[in-house]
Amino acid sequence: MLMFHRSSFVQAESVILESASKGVTAYLDAVDNLKSAEDFFTSKRIGKAGDDALKRVDELLRKAAAELENEFSRVLSECSKPVELEQLLKCLPSRSSAKDSAESQPNPGAVLSLPTLIDPRYVPRLSKLAQKSVQLGCHKQFVKIYRDTRSSTLELTLKQLGVEYVTAEEVQTAQAESRDAKITHWIRCLQIAVKLLFPSERALCDQIFEGKHAWKDHCFAAATSKSLLNLLSFGQAISKSKTSPDKVFLLLDMFDRTLELQSEVEAVFAGDECAENRKSASTLVKCLAQAAKKTLIDFKDSIVKESPKNTSTDGDVHPLTSYVGNYIKYLMDYQSSLKLIFQESSNGDGTKSGLVSEISGLIHAVETNLDVKAKQYKDHALGILFLMNNINYIVRSIRRYIKSIQLRETQEIEISLIGWNNHFLVLSSEAKDLVGDDWIQRRRRTVQQHATQYKRVAWGKVLDCLSAQGLTSSVGSATEGIAGSVGSIGSHSSTTSTSVIKARFKSFNKQFEEVCQTQMNWAIPDKELRDNLILAVAEVLLPAYRSFLKRFGPLVENSHHASKYMKYTPEALEQTLGNLFAKKLPQ
Repeated sequence: MLMFHRSSFVQAESVILESASKGVTAYLDAVDNLKSAEDFFTSKRIGKAGDDALKRVDELLRKAAAELENEFSRVLSECSKPVELEQLLKCLPSRSSAKDSAESQPNPGAVLSLPTLIDPRYVPRLSKLAQKSVQLGCHKQFVKIYRDTRSSTLELTLKQLGVEYVTAEEVQTAQAESRDAKITHWIRCLQIAVKLLFPSERALCDQIFEGKHAWKDHCFAAATSKSLLNLLSFGQAISKSKTSPDKVFLLLDMFDRTLELQSEVEAVFAGDECAENRKSASTLVKCLAQAAKKTLIDFKDSIVKESPKNTSTDGDVHPLTSYVGNYIKYLMDYQSSLKLIFQESSNGDGTKSGLVSEISGLIHAVETNLDVKAKQYKDHALGILFLMNNINYIVRSIRRYIKSIQLRETQEIEISLIGWNNHFLVLSSEAKDLVGDDWIQRRRRTVQQHATQYKRVAWGKVLDCLSAQGLTSSVGSATEGIAGSVGSIGSHSSTTSTSVIKARFKSFNKQFEEVCQTQMNWAIPDKELRDNLILAVAEVLLPAYRSFLKRFGPLVENSHHASKYMKYTPEALEQTLGNLFAKKLPQ
């Protein structure tokens, strides 16, 4: 028996003294023979010769361990090459459109083929070497070799895709167009990494360290952690960079994509050893959510602080109003994401959720700012018109969006705005949640109130000229004088009455022309609102003018220069009213 082990030992020694690269199978067999010899000499007490043999076996096993480490490192390094972009794109499913193909973004529901990271012919050799490291007690060195080699290779692959560690300062200095393009590219790289590169690394790690679950998870976590941090650094930098209102849409796009990939991140980085990797990914999702929330809050504050002196001279829709109207419309495209972001603020007691409160807060901030701006107008009527234009714009912007999303359950109802008919949609529960259950109704009443106030303020003096107050007694005396008495009292009353009526007509003409001349330069860009407001004025002014003309016209029409006082027919008045608010009217 002793002779057998000595013979086996000599054969194994000759192999071990050679390089493992000359024949890995034979080298591994020699290691097995040495391990058998070690066990034999350890268990048998055969004197000094046995001790010397055992010492020699240990020396050879240490040399074998070092040689196997070198071979493992050599093969892994030679086989580990960055994956080319072309190969990655081939792993993606075919797209249905040229645009999709150009963007090369994986379809969430498609089956992907993983890229080959290492030539499959060498994987069994690497696996055998890794398994043998356990017997030799040098597995920690193998794990380190694997981690360092695969980590640097994965970093190079991502670098070829344009992914490197980025700081918030670097992102902040980038131009807006460049930043937007980088975000689109980053989303694409994130999808490729999570769907292709990381799963491929996991599969390779599982093959090489087969059966060693703790090692597999540790090696995979260590090999991917730096690349994952590099990849996520861009998202972190964006979330920490200087805020601006439009940035919220970039943040929401990034939040959507990272959230969509979260389940795949959890799956590929499963296990205790990958806990930090999972935490890094989930932290980014939270950071993007917090940044989006902060951006909305900051925007609301900036609206309130916007200079009240910045007003239009014609009462037109303010740029801030149109911006916020479009802003809210675009926000509604991210309803699902925003509801998740604000879910911690949601209440089950009938009060508004965080999202509804934020959108309501934006609208309220604009309305508060508009109220302050309206007070800057010296012409009170113009200030009222300004408010009416702006609130109407917000309502119509949101209404147009709601109509465009084709809600499943809609019912058209007819409501009245300033005495004219208009059509709105009964909002679905989802839309009602966003703008408030009675939002449209309350804003309708607000516009109606402004219209009523505008008529009173802008046309009050004109209508006062058509009042019979102060004219009735004079006219009565004049009528008596004309009917039969030629006495001095009758003649005096008639003369006085005619002059008063003429003065009233003259005052009406002056007031009417001043209002029209002024308001021709005012703007109501919404044609429907303009037409209906003119109609509302006409419905009050024309009947009053016809009545005044019928009652007092006969006292003037036969006098000298009657047309100087009775300048307008009702039809002429109506035609002149049609020229109001013509500025900026769409052609």
